Amino acid sequence: MFATEPESYLQLLQKFPPRPIRTEEQFLEVQSIIDSLIDADELTSEQQDYLNLLGMLVHDYEERQGSIPDLSGIDLLRALMDEFRLKQKDLVPIFKTESIVSAVLNGQRNFTVEHIEKLADFFHISPAAFFPRIS
Repeated sequence: MFATEPESYLQLLQKFPPRPIRTEEQFLEVQSIIDSLIDADELTSEQQDYLNLLGMLVHDYEERQGSIPDLSGIDLLRALMDEFRLKQKDLVPIFKTESIVSAVLNGQRNFTVEHIEKLADFFHISPAAFFPRIS
């Protein structure tokens, strides 16, 4: 949506006027705009300001949705599987076999670096999310 030539802050505001996010649909729409900006090779300072504004709207919306549980590792993987209604067999491309998926979910095997990279890519989250939080 915003790919070809740099736009001024005013042009960005006119193209997609930022408003408080109240629904999941609005959230996804704003997220799509954010993704298109992030995908650009280089952002102007005006595009960065606009991106920051959209980020604040997303942050406010997420805060109003309630706290996000502090999950990592296997607990995070289980939560993501539930959220996306995935079965163990759906993760075979990441883990190579269903028995490895089962062993990881049962705590009998640890994630490998390759598993973490593939999971992060698959779920579009930071690889750091799969590491335990240090208190």
